[in-house]
Amino acid sequence: MSLIARPLLGLFVAGLAMLSAAGSATSADLGAPGTVGAAAVAPANQWQLSFTPYAWAPFLDGDVTVKGRTVGIDINPIQLLEDLERVPWMSYAEARKGPLALYNDIFYANLGVTGSGVRSRRVAPQIGGTLGASLGLDFEEAVIELGGAYEIARWSSAGSLQSPSATGSYTAIDVLGGARYWYQQMDINLAVTAGVVVGDLVVSGNRAMARSGSVDWVDPVVGGRIRHQLAPGQELMLRGDVGGFGAGSEFSWNALAAYSWDFAVRDGVTYSGVLGYRALYVDYEQGSGRNKYEYDMLQHGPLTGLTIRF
Repeated sequence: MSLIARPLLGLFVAGLAMLSAAGSATSADLGAPGTVGAAAVAPANQWQLSFTPYAWAPFLDGDVTVKGRTVGIDINPIQLLEDLERVPWMSYAEARKGPLALYNDIFYANLGVTGSGVRSRRVAPQIGGTLGASLGLDFEEAVIELGGAYEIARWSSAGSLQSPSATGSYTAIDVLGGARYWYQQMDINLAVTAGVVVGDLVVSGNRAMARSGSVDWVDPVVGGRIRHQLAPGQELMLRGDVGGFGAGSEFSWNALAAYSWDFAVRDGVTYSGVLGYRALYVDYEQGSGRNKYEYDMLQHGPLTGLTIRF
């Protein structure tokens, strides 16, 4: 990963420290090697840790404004994979003790989008002139979330209340809150044509570049999730949250539906597959005229992952 803003690294270290301090996992054998569905639920007074590296391949649909010049982005997961400039990093970690959970989610990607994925939109009225044809976009983004969740209700499939440590089919509801840190660096490549005002752009030959520099902000986040165990070792999870509220971005929301299933238990560690679909939207704006930066984007697409739980 390339160098990112210091606050991002600080949050990353804080997230690891929080999870490390939160949990000392048990090393007891949870089932015979290779058996599925035999894992026992961790006692309510002990921490249970899980780590999920995942791959998210989203569609990107929205507008980006850099130095007052606005372009539209419309790319699909295939184009996204083709345009990756560095290996991305995506992971989710959670430490749970009874009804309380602490979590950390990290998403990082660096793209070099060209061709039809980037379209010219408009130039701010204060700048004047015209907007040259969009030749491409270099885009680095990191999204780091830290937060906590608390289980407020749980009941069995028969409708009776269950304790957090109970086994068997159940449905549970969590409320959650935290903060989502965003870091971005955006370079828009434009064709230099007659009428294009390039006084504040970096010009190279017949190409002009609008550079945002490092942009970052923090959104407060509140939401909830529903966890439903379909059968021992199989769980369906639905999560939704909203954030921003003008404190960081104008508004943001996040939605996730995921299905997980245990496929192996070895030496006290449970391995689960994850399939799901995630949507993440944010509308952030700062500055005006030649200094305006805006990111109004919906990212949505399928994801898959592997959960290691102990």
